[in-house]
Amino acid sequence: MNLEYFISKNIIRGDSQSKKFTKPIIRISIIAIALSLIVMIVAFSIVSGFQREIRNKVIGFGSHIQITSYDSQNTYEASPISKDQDFYPELDTVDGIKHIQIYATKAGIIKTKEEIYGVVVKGVGSDFDWTFFNEKIVKGSSFVIDDENTENSILLSNHIASKMKLTIGDKIFLYFIQQNGQLRPKDFIVKGIYQTGLEQFDNLYVIADIAHIQKRNGWNKNQVGGFEVLIDNYKELDELGEYVYANVGYDLYSSTIKEQNPDIFNWLKLQDYNVNVIIILMIIVAVINIISALLILILERTNMIGILKALGMPNWNVRKIFLYNATHLIVKGLIWGNVIGVSICLLQQQFGFLTLPEESYYVSKVPIELSLNNILMLNGGTLAICILMLLIPSYVITKISPVKAIRFD
Repeated sequence: MNLEYFISKNIIRGDSQSKKFTKPIIRISIIAIALSLIVMIVAFSIVSGFQREIRNKVIGFGSHIQITSYDSQNTYEASPISKDQDFYPELDTVDGIKHIQIYATKAGIIKTKEEIYGVVVKGVGSDFDWTFFNEKIVKGSSFVIDDENTENSILLSNHIASKMKLTIGDKIFLYFIQQNGQLRPKDFIVKGIYQTGLEQFDNLYVIADIAHIQKRNGWNKNQVGGFEVLIDNYKELDELGEYVYANVGYDLYSSTIKEQNPDIFNWLKLQDYNVNVIIILMIIVAVINIISALLILILERTNMIGILKALGMPNWNVRKIFLYNATHLIVKGLIWGNVIGVSICLLQQQFGFLTLPEESYYVSKVPIELSLNNILMLNGGTLAICILMLLIPSYVITKISPVKAIRFD
């Protein structure tokens, strides 16, 4: 039998007299640890969810990796490249790469009877993956593109539609801006209206058939502005970005979405620092409370410590009794913290009762991303740090004299 563990269990139960003093302290310690873990789980899940939502929205407009000509970087007027490339469409057979599609962009102006509005037309082909936009469409639907027939439908953002007073089925004129400054008009029918919450994209982009851009630029059917590559796992972006760059040929250039939008992704990375600060503060709170509880337990059991030492129990064995005791409190607090913290996150995922102003936060409700690995890491880290920190106050036991301790009241 583990004598230290046996004595520790009896201290936790305590007799009726000791409970009057010890029980409130134990409860406060358990509650403090539980609250700390709840805050850490919720904060970690919210920031992870927020990063995922913003990242997915940016990727939805620009894909994970873009392949263009060298002189088309950072411009909406792309130089044409041939669609007949060795990597197209076979690149999507590479492990980790989900899809490759063509695209082209061109500046334009939407004109109605009352308003004009400058936009960037993103032309897409029959291979375009509509998954992202289908999830963001608030009115109407996406459209099907046929390589043999030009599609005259267009997809607008909710911001542009509201500003131009347009709705599904309305006819608009879109004037493509040529390099010589002239305008070439084309009429479109509004097929769908989307909303992502990212103003810098919603205020700018409309989606149309790439054939219109090819025609206005004087390109043939095999000329495109570039290729967009979608991958399965964002964590492999840098690795697959290097692979694509090495395999597109010397006359083409590839860049990842992080390289195209460094400000957004650097800003998202900064959110990790906020979470780290919260985690550190919460662990400090948990450590302070459990240390306080341990010292109080030692103080209350000074007589018992003196008797055990007088009977010949080594200092380390006596310390183990109280370390077992404190570990029990920590684990109990962690269990309650997990139950409550995960429950809050699941309820928010399911019902979205915590909302946000989308114009300020880019999302309409607080996003949640629960990760078992993150939860295990928070639990393991909290438990390990708390137990290590308890070694310091438990050292007080070695300074207790058996004779004085037995007389202590």
